[in-house]
Amino acid sequence: MDITLDFSTYAQWSAYATLAVFLLSVIGFVTRWGIRFRLVGITGFMLVLTGGLFGLGLGLFSRVEIPGSRQFSLVYDNGGNSTVISLPNDITPSELEATLQQAANDLFSYGRTALGGKSELSIRARTLIHPEPGVSKPLYIGQIKRSLANRDDATMEIEIFEDKLAQLQQKSK
Repeated sequence: MDITLDFSTYAQWSAYATLAVFLLSVIGFVTRWGIRFRLVGITGFMLVLTGGLFGLGLGLFSRVEIPGSRQFSLVYDNGGNSTVISLPNDITPSELEATLQQAANDLFSYGRTALGGKSELSIRARTLIHPEPGVSKPLYIGQIKRSLANRDDATMEIEIFEDKLAQLQQKSK
């Protein structure tokens, strides 16, 4: 079953229902029905519901899909300007670049603050290697820096640590 989240359509139908209840309310007052005050309450509730649906229809769920990106897990986020994501060991350089761009898009928020005077969001990508049995070591393989203020940042700095990726590929063989 496919349920769409087209809130603008829901808001439109809710507005029609609100208008119908409002007209019923007016008729109730003119004809002095006993439930006329309840109809006023229902109209008020319908107005609030319609306003909420309209607000959600303005684009709350806008998500950009970067082709070639891999799934990542958020390991650390200070709510400000620094995050760390975890990636699988078999990632390629092109997938790493696409995943860093996807993470930069997904983790952007106007609510983030510039801690320590830095006005950019830094996302570091890491994976775990196991140099010996029972020991895990994080290996940072790339990072991206983007603006905290501009959603459509065209000046994102992507840095891929080629030596660390080569080390990762040697470990996986």
